[in-house]
Amino acid sequence: MDSKPDYNNEEYVQLDEETLFIVSQTFKALSDPTRIRILHLLSQKECSVNEITDALSLLQSTVSHQLRFLKNLRLVKFRRSGTTLFYSMDDEHVIDLLKQAIHHASHD
Repeated sequence: MDSKPDYNNEEYVQLDEETLFIVSQTFKALSDPTRIRILHLLSQKECSVNEITDALSLLQSTVSHQLRFLKNLRLVKFRRSGTTLFYSMDDEHVIDLLKQAIHHASHD
């Protein structure tokens, strides 16, 4: 039998401020359609900024801005090859959340 927490019990442990902030920022990242599209693409393959702009029909400035936001949250990472930066996902847990949300949305 699964044990569920008793929230009326004094043993309930509150989330600390840092955890609350990180969780809220993660959901903020997933609340923007452009960031969702970028993360979904990067969950499938590593891409340069130009590849992202072409695949998603977005302006380079928009993609760069969103990648900076996602990189600051450590949701994406990059590697440099010459003068080109290639981005990929950096947090499998968040990608799992995204995939679950997409799966949920696609069900009747």
